[in-house]
Amino acid sequence: MCGIVGIFDTRGQRAIDAGLLRRMNDTQSHRGPDESDIYREPGLGLGHRRLSVIDISLGQQPLANEDGSVVVCYNGEIYNFRELTAELKALGHQFRTRSDTEVIVHAWEEWGEACVERFRGMFAFGLWDRNSRQLFLARDRLGVKPMFYAMLPNGFFIFGSELKSLLAVPGLPKMFEARSIEDYFAYGYIPEPRTIFQSAFKLPPGHRLTQKMNAPLAQALRYWDVPFRTGARISEGDAQAELVERLREAVRIRLVAEVPLGAFLSGGVDSSAVVALMAGLSDAPVNTCSIAFRDKAYDESAFAAMVAQQYGTQHHVQTVDTEDYGLVDTLAALYDEPYADSSAIPTYRVCQLARQRVTVALSGDGGDESLAGYRRYRHAVAEERMRRLLPACARRPLFRMLGRYYPKADWAPRIFRAKSTFESLARDLVDGYFHGVSLMRDAMRDQLFSRGFRSSLQGYRAVDTLRAHARNAPSDDPLSLVQYLDMKTYLPGDILTKVDRASMAHALEVRSPLLDHELVEWISGLPPGLKLQKGEGKHVFKRAMLQHLPQQILYRRKQGFAVPLEAWFRGPLRERVRTALLGNGLASTGIFQPAFLAMLVEQHQSGRRDFSAPIWTLLMFDAFLRKELGTAYANG
Repeated sequence: MCGIVGIFDTRGQRAIDAGLLRRMNDTQSHRGPDESDIYREPGLGLGHRRLSVIDISLGQQPLANEDGSVVVCYNGEIYNFRELTAELKALGHQFRTRSDTEVIVHAWEEWGEACVERFRGMFAFGLWDRNSRQLFLARDRLGVKPMFYAMLPNGFFIFGSELKSLLAVPGLPKMFEARSIEDYFAYGYIPEPRTIFQSAFKLPPGHRLTQKMNAPLAQALRYWDVPFRTGARISEGDAQAELVERLREAVRIRLVAEVPLGAFLSGGVDSSAVVALMAGLSDAPVNTCSIAFRDKAYDESAFAAMVAQQYGTQHHVQTVDTEDYGLVDTLAALYDEPYADSSAIPTYRVCQLARQRVTVALSGDGGDESLAGYRRYRHAVAEERMRRLLPACARRPLFRMLGRYYPKADWAPRIFRAKSTFESLARDLVDGYFHGVSLMRDAMRDQLFSRGFRSSLQGYRAVDTLRAHARNAPSDDPLSLVQYLDMKTYLPGDILTKVDRASMAHALEVRSPLLDHELVEWISGLPPGLKLQKGEGKHVFKRAMLQHLPQQILYRRKQGFAVPLEAWFRGPLRERVRTALLGNGLASTGIFQPAFLAMLVEQHQSGRRDFSAPIWTLLMFDAFLRKELGTAYANG
């Protein structure tokens, strides 16, 4: 895995400042501690930080073709590079290395922009073609690897693996994007293509961009999408067998490495399935890594140990204190923009543990999105079934009224917590789903934001992001639609961002077999009833894995990484919360209503309400502003 940067003069062939290029490159030294190099020619500069995994002796970057007219800097792994190498050699291309990087330059020569459609893997790269004077950027289909870019006012186009590489450029305007702030306080992250800054963008998953000379900022173009086309009829038994074989093959191609390799093992269905299939493909015991928590309410290590014992893995466990809240400022520096998934803390720790043993780790990421593992999918489908029982003209006013007057009862058993369900049923599927996944719902954000800030949004609402994706969705089946929405927003914006930054902070490469695009395409074509059946998510997957894993693993309640925010904010982080939310910093931005911030703090710390999610979201926004604005912000 690596970090990449680049500078392209779109107005001519001005000299690229070598010192600036190195500074951009060095902001990402954690992504590639093994080697560093830059390439310059008039009007173009590329930089690369390398974590050596394949062809350690010859795979240095930036890398050029035979005559030096095509140069690439690349982050990722192309798992079918050997097959492509053989095909390109047969077409007359000469190779100097055994690396997957060199495949990219020859694939560009042979297929041009369509080369990305031939790659199977995770990747983000910048490629310079001197003959056509154009810069080509591409990002993998699911968004495993990141790519940021911007056009400076002086005509220089810049890009990098992390936003911090762009922030190292003095000419980058740093005006905050109001819509991104609205998105952040709804989702807890900023969905593609926006960043927190008006001037910088993320290249969305499955997109490419060709920036030409004497042209404005190029438009990103989609080259792939999750199809969700139901394939030929298939029995459940055949689907189970084919799913295991396809996943086994996705695991197999991810075992190629010239460095120590292992796996994360949480004890959940997905990571356990990956480890089970790895064990069958490996001659030596698999290295597995797990996090344990002192507080048993958050601890899943016993389930991980059960799988490790079954497959005889070399299992490594680190116990994390549930008071591990010292990473707040570390996370702000890692993510470069506001990011509020608190599971980033244990994710950071498990990556730290894994790197002590291995350089490459396989994970179970992506299984919940493809195979309908989240409970919210079950709720969304059930609610849509109820919506269709009543015409909208009767349903909306009825459930709007029930939602308004039914008391909020977070403390009560789930069966009595109907307020949110009523509010959701008054909406359509997309709005209802947004209502369910929002960290801070519409009514709360209306109270949170000042009138001036709300005016600056010019009518934009965070749900507009989901609506835009829904208009392009390839299926109107309720389950497929909400899965598609997650694959466009939550998966790349939250899950994969979290894993990339946490792993790269420790120079650890993470590979995700369940995000193999050929596997994702095939799963998307399965009948929805095989994924979600009688309220059970991952139905076909769990049934398929019964011969490999015990029922206690497959059918226990999904838990996932969690931290005790509610207790932290009433105990050890009490004063930090009060300083952040009640101090001069947030108030001085003009974004928030101070009285509402005070209400959140008072009601949470008194124990009357649990506002841990909105408080964490505000705390991380405050940490971002402290990092970005420094002393001026802290002093209000």
